[in-house]
Amino acid sequence: MSGIFSTNNQDSALFIGGSRVSGQEVRAQNVMAALSIANVIKTSLGPVGLDKMLVDDVGDVTISNDGATILQLLEVEHPAGKILVKLAQQQDTEVGDGTTSVVIIAAELLRRANELIKNHIHPATVITGYRLACKEACKFIADQMALKVDKLGRDPLVSVAMTTISSKILGTYGTFFADMAVDSLSAVKTTDFRGKARYPVNAVNILKAKGASARESSYFTGYALYRPFTSPAMKRALKNPKILVIDFDITKTRMKMGVNIVIDNPDELEAIRKREMDISSERARMILDAGVTAVFSTRGIDDVYVKMFAEAGAITVTRVPKEDARRIAKGTGASLITTLANLDGDESIDVSSIGSAELVEQVRLSDDDIVVIRGAKEQRASTVILRGANDYMLDEMERSFHDSLCAVKRVLESGAVVPGGGSVETALDVYLESFATTLGSREQLAIVEFANALLAIPKQLSVNAAKDSIELIAKLRAYHSAAQKATANSSHSALKNYGLDLYEGKLRDNVKAGVLEPAMSKIKMLKSATEAAINILRIDDMIKLLPEKQEEDPHAHM
Repeated sequence: MSGIFSTNNQDSALFIGGSRVSGQEVRAQNVMAALSIANVIKTSLGPVGLDKMLVDDVGDVTISNDGATILQLLEVEHPAGKILVKLAQQQDTEVGDGTTSVVIIAAELLRRANELIKNHIHPATVITGYRLACKEACKFIADQMALKVDKLGRDPLVSVAMTTISSKILGTYGTFFADMAVDSLSAVKTTDFRGKARYPVNAVNILKAKGASARESSYFTGYALYRPFTSPAMKRALKNPKILVIDFDITKTRMKMGVNIVIDNPDELEAIRKREMDISSERARMILDAGVTAVFSTRGIDDVYVKMFAEAGAITVTRVPKEDARRIAKGTGASLITTLANLDGDESIDVSSIGSAELVEQVRLSDDDIVVIRGAKEQRASTVILRGANDYMLDEMERSFHDSLCAVKRVLESGAVVPGGGSVETALDVYLESFATTLGSREQLAIVEFANALLAIPKQLSVNAAKDSIELIAKLRAYHSAAQKATANSSHSALKNYGLDLYEGKLRDNVKAGVLEPAMSKIKMLKSATEAAINILRIDDMIKLLPEKQEEDPHAHM
């Protein structure tokens, strides 16, 4: 891509020190950039996809098959390529799964659109056709393919989690981590002001500990953080604690920089030092008098004040990361306090800023001590402790587990799933080709290409599994064609749930096999991929300004 802007400036009609690429040339470059990015990650698609090893400029190694992670670590310079990287990150943020699929579909849509434009179909016609096809596809998924899970209980949730992690490092452990994902997310259920159930993924805290088998990973209700109590003299467990979260240190007060005190009597120096000690002692005493029995500080607490807290039966935890401090404050109903000063200029503690929980305790995990807060007042929390052999494995386990949490969250909140294994994409291909024949305009061509582009997913799944993609896809299209022509009571109507079995190399009913995905994941994937492809298709001119030449420093050679 280094020579991508090597256009002759004389031909570009630009006199502002830059280069210009326009028309079919820029479109071909954009499509090539998109296909290059899709080619990097397409072999990692599916339950038998392969991993990528990425080494950065300082030698840090990342091993992953998560599309968003791989693209984030690639230093993509091409502007159109950056759009696909952001597309994968958006899919990861909104849904958590389908990051590889969305890039593959977007690149395939671009490739097919470019072929249409070469055959003298105007880009505006292609864009209109793509938008219409996307709208019909989303409507078809919601009406025909989506299955409601309200009354199916826990099994579909485990199946969704299992489908998500089957293509990742956790897939070899059966339903062990799928069950853990469902349990940990169900434990943090809350309701919003409309009365709807919400499952905040950030309420599930994930800790990583080296030195054991992955099957020794565990889950418990409560919030945990990798910090011990400040002093071994403190109690190991404290029931019904009153919790204060502070963002300042309790240390010997020192004068600000630039403050000078002139004294005549040397005895006054000792009085100043004593007062510096007493200021923080008064703050510590004020905290204890307010009924606080557990202090979490983002900064330090001097030993002399730790001794005061320990003698009063309170516990302290220092150097708590800011993000953990915010979560603890939110979960326990406390406030993150940055100062004890009030509006009158005095120091006091507002009782409403103190949180509560059922238990705070220190637990041994591997070679470290962790603090666990159980039964938080405002928001329940759960903690998953992942065990693994090394940092690379633990990082990939965390990414995989987070993806499964996001997928389960989407199903719990939307209440709809679709069969996986390429069945949705194949059904849409059959439906959209039939729908295209009802149109008498040029958009028909774009809709047919949109339909064929969706088959890139089942084809790539088959190729990655070393199966005959041509035969499998042909048979799968025949099944879905029969299902869409069948009446409601016909035995053929059940064929709409058929998809690929990549281990056996045959077709099966993926609903019965438990291969399920969130319906929202598919709809968001189609909408995002279509919009990204359209954004790139609309570009017919690219102007790049050359950087200004810096004047040479005459002293640079010295």
